[in-house]
Amino acid sequence: MTQLGLGPDLSTKRTRKREFLDEMRRVVPWLKLIALIEPHYPTGKTGRPPFPIATMLQIHFMQQWFGLSDPAMEEALYDVPLYREFAGLDGGIVRLPDESTILRFRHLLETHGLAVQILALVNEILTEKGLMLKAGTAVDATLIAAPSSTKMARARVVRKCNQRRKVATGTSG
Repeated sequence: MTQLGLGPDLSTKRTRKREFLDEMRRVVPWLKLIALIEPHYPTGKTGRPPFPIATMLQIHFMQQWFGLSDPAMEEALYDVPLYREFAGLDGGIVRLPDESTILRFRHLLETHGLAVQILALVNEILTEKGLMLKAGTAVDATLIAAPSSTKMARARVVRKCNQRRKVATGTSG
């Protein structure tokens, strides 16, 4: 028995971040995206074998969702077990992608125009499901039901009217 096995099992708590990543695992068309990247991905005939496309793609998505730089993403993979789990790096993997590997993957996507195609495909899928990705901090990244444009326009008009009323009456707050 290892000492790691003696501690509390912290993976049972359903945090917002875990819920978000579980939802993304379900709604993002991973197989379609992998098929899109596969023709351009290196085969690694010499040297260390490349990480699976799925792993690098999931790391790339986490970077975007949580606003992490390449060095920060590398550190997060070491520090956050949930990120390793999401990227498929939690079971017996001896090495983790470093910032250079993460950078090369991003450059591969950009060089072949894949990033734009990936974004379009993911947005299409989310829109079909009535979802949208709401930007926030790593703690509160969530999927929310997308409100109709009429509701958003009405809310803007109400805010504007309230601001004008405050200016006209000389009140603040």
